[in-house]
Amino acid sequence: MTQLEKELQGVQTVAIAGHIRPDGDCVGSCIGLWYYIRDNFGQVKADIYLQKPDEKFAVLDGFDHIQQVDDKERIYDLFISLDCAAYERLGEAVRYFDGAKSTLCVDHHISNPGYAKVNEIRPDASSTCEVLCSLMDPEKISREAAAALYTGIAHDTGVFQYSCTSADTMRVAAMLMEKGIDYTQLLEETFYKKTYRQNQILGKALLESMRILDGRGIVSVVRRKEMDFFGVTPVDLDGIVSQLRLTEGVEVAIFLYETGNLEYKVSLRSKKLVDVNEVASYFGGGGHVRAAGVTMKGTFHDIVNNLTLHIDHQLEGQKQQ
Repeated sequence: MTQLEKELQGVQTVAIAGHIRPDGDCVGSCIGLWYYIRDNFGQVKADIYLQKPDEKFAVLDGFDHIQQVDDKERIYDLFISLDCAAYERLGEAVRYFDGAKSTLCVDHHISNPGYAKVNEIRPDASSTCEVLCSLMDPEKISREAAAALYTGIAHDTGVFQYSCTSADTMRVAAMLMEKGIDYTQLLEETFYKKTYRQNQILGKALLESMRILDGRGIVSVVRRKEMDFFGVTPVDLDGIVSQLRLTEGVEVAIFLYETGNLEYKVSLRSKKLVDVNEVASYFGGGGHVRAAGVTMKGTFHDIVNNLTLHIDHQLEGQKQQ
């Protein structure tokens, strides 16, 4: 019996939730777990709570079962947090976390402090979906659950190109593919396809990007007025920092978008040398060694200067080794 199955013993109600601004791994893990519980634990009623995800994930069966937190009081036997590195990133769902009789956190972020009663945190895994698969009986994973879990793994690995992809990741992905999922459509609809507005804002971000750190870094910013002009939301900015990281000669990419007066959401990506989780954690954020994020206050130039001090320190340290 896996830890997940142990936690579900004797349980009648489960709340499943992920982090604010849910991405592919978050959405995929929530839907995948919902199906696994529905298919194999008939006595359990499970509910999914997420901020409204991008409509591109509507290609997944189960998408229409995602709910938003409302004003009703609900006490769940078990609250399962997925892909959420910090308690406060659960957003409005924290009310159900706080009221639950028991809590379980399944995650792969190295910065996760283990805020639930029971924690399954595996920083070496590519994604929360990969961790979930290790907690499930492969024979009991349905095609619908497999499609959601595969989508999450594909998104957090950049379709298996990021350094977090391991041989175990590929074995898990193969197992899910063998369930008969249409993986080509899943990748086309949720990862590669872009709207015209998304392409416009991507083009602007690339055109106005700047090389820094003697060419070893690159930075770009999108301000609120520009988001309003192009009619885009933060969801439409997904993938910009990863595209910046692909620039020849660049080790670290920094992408910022304005969230308020002198406030920016910062995304960091690196290739081989810089631990961006260490950089983000210093300023109150976190994530992974090669992919992390943080919200920072100040002017664009002050934020970039503060970040590059820490990035340059790591780069210089690498030179001396």
